[in-house]
Amino acid sequence: MTEHQTGLGGRLPLADPADLSATQRELFDKMTSTVVPWADETGCHSTTADGRFIGPFNPALHNPEMTSAAASLLLGEREHTSLSPRVREVVILAVGAAWQSEYEMYAHAAAARKVGLSEDAIRALVSGAVPDDVSKDETIAAELTRQLSTAHRVDEALYRQAETCFGAKGLTDIAMLIGIYHTVSLTLNLFEVPAPR
Repeated sequence: MTEHQTGLGGRLPLADPADLSATQRELFDKMTSTVVPWADETGCHSTTADGRFIGPFNPALHNPEMTSAAASLLLGEREHTSLSPRVREVVILAVGAAWQSEYEMYAHAAAARKVGLSEDAIRALVSGAVPDDVSKDETIAAELTRQLSTAHRVDEALYRQAETCFGAKGLTDIAMLIGIYHTVSLTLNLFEVPAPR
């Protein structure tokens, strides 16, 4: 099946691994050893049956140098975050919902299931709401992300709650995570990348 038949590239054709430059191939191989296993373990698709990247990974191949730098930031965030896996996924889904980024919500709904968020919580987050059935820190993280992603500010009362809950390091971790996934979501939306069906 060709990239035009799948439509999974959105506005971009899916890159053929056989046609990649040396720099693109190096990035492709690195993502194949990191992203693909993560996606497989999570339960979402990152490639087509013939090995072409979908989601944000296809546009990433168009600037391998910048993507490599951005990947370092993402890996650093994952390695050094003080946030729990559940709080991370709450934040990521809230960002995806703010952008209505189809692939982002698809991939991270799967990741959220993997870390134990309920289907009701996932549905609420992707609709832009704060779920009822999550912990206090998850509720605060969802509302903080929603406010920052839509109003671009956080009200004082919520900030104080978040500061008490997460401290300065945790708030910095949330801000970095929000920024990373704003970049991912806006890239997906620019190229109208769909979720696989």
